[in-house]
Amino acid sequence: MEKNVALYSREEARKIKTEFWTTFGGYMKPIPGADGEPVNWVNYRTGIKHLYFRMDADQRGVHIGIQMTDPDQAVRLLMFEQFLAFRSLLHEGLGEDWVWEKVRSNGEPYAYIGIDQTGLNIFKKEDWPEMIRFFKHRMLLLDAFWTDAKHSFDWLR
Repeated sequence: MEKNVALYSREEARKIKTEFWTTFGGYMKPIPGADGEPVNWVNYRTGIKHLYFRMDADQRGVHIGIQMTDPDQAVRLLMFEQFLAFRSLLHEGLGEDWVWEKVRSNGEPYAYIGIDQTGLNIFKKEDWPEMIRFFKHRMLLLDAFWTDAKHSFDWLR
């Protein structure tokens, strides 16, 4: 029987999350990127400062997205506008529509493009296969998109 997340100590919760991400990383390690090169899928490098492909999982679900965190709001919004130019290419490649927020609705100072899936729980190991499928499918498609689009973002380097 799984414990309620509130019953885990901070250390136990950290260990479970670390185990999940280690498992995911091990599963993805042999899969090359769209350009044929090895990729650290858990800590994906876009090569652009303040531009990240982020994955997260907790007791409520899984989340994957593109975060633009430049401290300069004008640069952040220019980054977002650049992604808007690729919106149809991104959605076509992913096969689904993602949420687009110039400023996070929770007030955090970053722009975000992403998708969530609720009903999965990182503290339930039986959910891990579905969580891994969710992340794998989308990270591979994001990588393929980025391989085609990244040169349009060279002005940010």
